[in-house]
Amino acid sequence: MLARLFAIFTMLWGAAAAQPLAKVKVAVTNSATDVGFFIAHKKGYYAREGIDAEFVVFDSAARMIAPLASGELDVGAGGISAGLYNAVARGIDIRMVADKNSTPPGRASTKLLIRKELIDSGRYRTLPDIKGMKLANSAPGGSGTGTLKKLLDRAGLRWGDVDEVFMSFSQQVIALRNGAIDLALPAEPQATDAIRNGAVRLLGDDEIYPNHAISAVIFPGHFAAKRDLATRFIKAYVRGVRDFNDAIENGVFAGPRGDEVVAILTEYSLIKDAAVHRSFVQSAIHPDGRLNPASMKMDFDIFREVGLLQGETSVEKALDHSFLDEALKELGPYSPAPK
Repeated sequence: MLARLFAIFTMLWGAAAAQPLAKVKVAVTNSATDVGFFIAHKKGYYAREGIDAEFVVFDSAARMIAPLASGELDVGAGGISAGLYNAVARGIDIRMVADKNSTPPGRASTKLLIRKELIDSGRYRTLPDIKGMKLANSAPGGSGTGTLKKLLDRAGLRWGDVDEVFMSFSQQVIALRNGAIDLALPAEPQATDAIRNGAVRLLGDDEIYPNHAISAVIFPGHFAAKRDLATRFIKAYVRGVRDFNDAIENGVFAGPRGDEVVAILTEYSLIKDAAVHRSFVQSAIHPDGRLNPASMKMDFDIFREVGLLQGETSVEKALDHSFLDEALKELGPYSPAPK
């Protein structure tokens, strides 16, 4: 009898194990803040949830919105943008479901960089001197818009007092080096790459805009409708994010867990030098995946102020923590691993 039950169990387990993984196309910007996705993929957390995650690289989250809405992509991973709110205002079913990174004091996400020649020549001495300079951001209406607005406020300048252009973080590194731009707001690890190529750091966005909700995990309606799959995706992602948090000490990678995550970042991201990933303080990712609605509302108001919002919507209509709530019922609240 026991032998028969064991045979049945083995047959059922084998049949379940043989089920193909669900393909999920995930749009990433290939920055250091994609680390939660990379860890979940490398350590098999997605596979454990029956998911085959395929990464598709974009130069900004703002450019993910159209393919997410059309069904070409299943998950987005990038900056909280005016384009997302505009899509919601047009009736497109898309929502932010979990934190991807933020900037508590001491944990910058992007850095304001300047060409060293502008300091050496005396063109730049204090922050108001950025007036009239050419500054590169990643995309119109992205999270960098909020950072730029706060920067201009800090400098006593008005919106439009710098010449804003748009290019990917990697292109910003090259443009600073060849003098095509004066200032840039790249994320890591490209910011450190730019500094190694001669750019000078002026401020971190944790100083410009503390506790800024920079980016989020984004679900379009067609994926959110697959409720069980979407919840399993978030569950795997949160496991990856918690491994990242366990690998951090005083903002930098430390110990064996740090070694493991650095190796994963070196494998998956555009920067293949482990020393670069160790050389900068990492921005924060909430270990329970929680977004910061207060910061999101502040960005929303900035988008409205500078004329980037079209139609009527709200942060509340674009925010959905329900998948995270379901995942956390199983995972429980975050408890840091022993150091």
